Amino acid sequence: MNRKWWLVVAALCACKPGAKSAGTAATPVKAATIGGFQTPESVKWDSAQDVYFVSNINGVPNAKDGNGYISRVGPAGMIMDSAFIKGLNAPKGMALVHDTLWVADIDEVRAFESRTGAPVATINVPGAIFLNDIAAAPDGSLYVTDTAIRFGAKGQMEHPGTDQIFRIAPDHKVSVAIKSDSLGRPNGITWDKTNQRFVVVPFGANAPLAWKPGEKPTTSLGTGVGQFDGVEIVNGAILVSSWADSSVARFENGHVTTIITGVPSPADIGYDAKRNRLLVPILSGNRVEIWQLP
Repeated sequence: MNRKWWLVVAALCACKPGAKSAGTAATPVKAATIGGFQTPESVKWDSAQDVYFVSNINGVPNAKDGNGYISRVGPAGMIMDSAFIKGLNAPKGMALVHDTLWVADIDEVRAFESRTGAPVATINVPGAIFLNDIAAAPDGSLYVTDTAIRFGAKGQMEHPGTDQIFRIAPDHKVSVAIKSDSLGRPNGITWDKTNQRFVVVPFGANAPLAWKPGEKPTTSLGTGVGQFDGVEIVNGAILVSSWADSSVARFENGHVTTIITGVPSPADIGYDAKRNRLLVPILSGNRVEIWQLP
């Protein structure tokens, strides 16, 4: 399996550290490690079934090779079906809307029945280069980040297009919600219900973005170390994974605290609200770590 590209990411997208406050007394504890994955990029907890879905790129993240897949894992750490959904190219971020699992896959968004794995829809996204993460809005529409990068034959990272976020309406109509390199290579995205906005974390900048469709994004959430990948909102705080220092940080009221360290290549994190767990895919390590939050 070719892993040159993730080494290049770490080398080329380094950002200068920002402000970071000291850790608190109550810190997360690693509860379990699950191995056996192939370039795991995202973890999504399905509260209805109480299972974890793990997207496996299984190779280069922009290769249309058809060998990507989704694993189904029990909360005790047992892999229930290593390849629950097959035939994807390089699956990354996921979103659940009722019983439909949506998956970002290079320049398409794929939909599957979450209980059976049966295909539901394939939506081509014209102009997309590197679809990365998905979040659902209250109106049922999906917002998908396009980091607009790709990896060359020697693993070098290229930026052939403009950063953007697409909107997929409930009728599957695709439109560009925002297009600007000021998005800083948008990676993770999540819906912030309390503040009725999206939070977008850029891989190529060091400040998460607060964004409402139709408005300009702001950097009012605080400044971190950059190279952000995944984002989850937990009890009002924004948790963000970073490749820059192999960490997960908490952004809250403009303050930034590193809460987990020693997680190299932490990709699109998930959250198990039933058990208050953070689910961290270690992309280059082919494993998922489960961290118990205080």
